[in-house]
Amino acid sequence: MEWIYLVAGIGLLLFVTIDVFWTTLWVDGGAGPISSRLSRFLWKMTRGIGRGHPWLLSLAGPAVLAITLVTWIGLLWLGWLLVFSGDIHSVVDTRDDKPINWSERIYFTGYVVFTLGVGDYVPREGFWQVITAAASGNGFLFLTLGATYTLSILNSVIQQRSFASSITAIGKSGSEFVRNSWNGTDFSDINLLLSSTSSQLSTLAAQHKAYPVLYYYHCPQDEQAASVAVTVLDEALTILRFGVPEPYQPNRVLIQEARSSIEGYLDALSPRLIKTAGQVPSIANLDDIRILGLPTMTDKEFKTEVEQLQGRRRKLLNALESDARQWPSGQTGGT
Repeated sequence: MEWIYLVAGIGLLLFVTIDVFWTTLWVDGGAGPISSRLSRFLWKMTRGIGRGHPWLLSLAGPAVLAITLVTWIGLLWLGWLLVFSGDIHSVVDTRDDKPINWSERIYFTGYVVFTLGVGDYVPREGFWQVITAAASGNGFLFLTLGATYTLSILNSVIQQRSFASSITAIGKSGSEFVRNSWNGTDFSDINLLLSSTSSQLSTLAAQHKAYPVLYYYHCPQDEQAASVAVTVLDEALTILRFGVPEPYQPNRVLIQEARSSIEGYLDALSPRLIKTAGQVPSIANLDDIRILGLPTMTDKEFKTEVEQLQGRRRKLLNALESDARQWPSGQTGGT
């Protein structure tokens, strides 16, 4: 009968090992089968009970990460427990040389997995000594990967919020961003910003692919939310590209590079976005920048160009609503 425990333990260890390696080492693989399902469930549950309470949503990311790590450790512990239960004589008490019971085996397995030694119990000589060494090495590897993964996540969260702050500090909407970028002659002052922003967005997109749990780190402040910052930036680029005459625009290559980086960022998010009703955000009002005497295209010309971007703008709105946020202008609806 004990062989069933051995087979089940080996199967469980293989399953959790695949999930850990998939999640922590496979950059293009996203989260493993356990991690991805657990993360989505926890996020949906938190969104359901946390509407109107940003501080509660802000706990989702840390909770998802912590519960994922605990799940990995728990499954690892259970897997090795079942393996050592495959032979009743696998571990004995040093005091009387008799096989240990289930509670003692749980203690022994935990002691080994957490690389604390073997405690008051020892494995039988030969095969089970080798298995004990393997369990200890497996535990050490998982704990190291878990710690490294956690540090990488936290560093990525900091970079994400730093990027968002750098964008929203210029403007909290596309129109405000454009107004504040005008130097009195043209918009060339933001060329350097667009260049660095494109690089940052490419990094953020790569991080979201490598660490899907980043998506669940909700910031209570809109000013530090990447979804808001990306929308503000994209709306500003749309105004600059299609609402401002060419002689006054920033470098067009930099505009295209930034827009392409935004598209890559949205593609990285798309597997985890919650589908919305398909509304299209209202088109920015060029009067918001004309009020300062800035040169603009006609409303008709601008509207014609923006209407061709409906799919892109739906993606942005989808990203915002999936993050429990609203369009920066505060308005949505048909164009």
